[in-house]
Amino acid sequence: MEIVEHINSVSEQGRSLASAAEEAGPGATVPTCPGWQVRNLLRHTGMVHRWATAFVAEGHTEYHPDGGEPDLDGAELLAWFREGHGRLTDALKAAPDDLDCWTFLPAPSPLAFWARRQAHETTIHRVDAESARGGPLSPVPHALALDGIDELVTGFHARPKSRVRTDTPRTLRVRVTDADAAWTVRLSAGPPQAVRGGTSSEQEPVDCELSGTAEQLYLALWNRLPLSAVTLTGDRGPALLWAENSGIN
Repeated sequence: MEIVEHINSVSEQGRSLASAAEEAGPGATVPTCPGWQVRNLLRHTGMVHRWATAFVAEGHTEYHPDGGEPDLDGAELLAWFREGHGRLTDALKAAPDDLDCWTFLPAPSPLAFWARRQAHETTIHRVDAESARGGPLSPVPHALALDGIDELVTGFHARPKSRVRTDTPRTLRVRVTDADAAWTVRLSAGPPQAVRGGTSSEQEPVDCELSGTAEQLYLALWNRLPLSAVTLTGDRGPALLWAENSGIN
């Protein structure tokens, strides 16, 4: 995906998140984030949006702490969220291509990193808001879902802080059924290591494979859908290891 597509996703998904949160109400339970209500979701995501905006708009080249979550609720909290989301979108749109600031995952540029990261941050939490509201989830665009799988398995969980670890090395394949895309994820005592590879290419045997549409896999790997939403073949162990240890709010 191009930077402009990620920025458009931040904008669209954030608006949908706010609308779903408003419909659900601040006290609604968020079933995809145990222990959270919609007010917690808005405070968290709004804080992250402002944190990201500071790097993009102010050009911090070293880690800069977030400003914390506000003691707001109800209509005031929703307005605060919408204001921060608008600031983030505007900052990303206004940022120069050669933006220099701190990042925490490999990317072609800092602007590419922040646009991509916030696109997925906002999309996943839009799903959380809609889960709290009830009813069907809005579709995740195909290209965004594919990109999000890649960011999660090759970036997010390649970091030292990933808890997806096992003393017995295992392999997990993620295979997309509506695109020629797959990832082989090697699980060990260290952070997971993922290798990209199209489904039409010759692939090594693995212990477990998860297959489904890009959207199904994106949401299942983020623990927003159960494993039963995708097809599992082989040993369930690696998939359960992922589901039980990969959770990120």
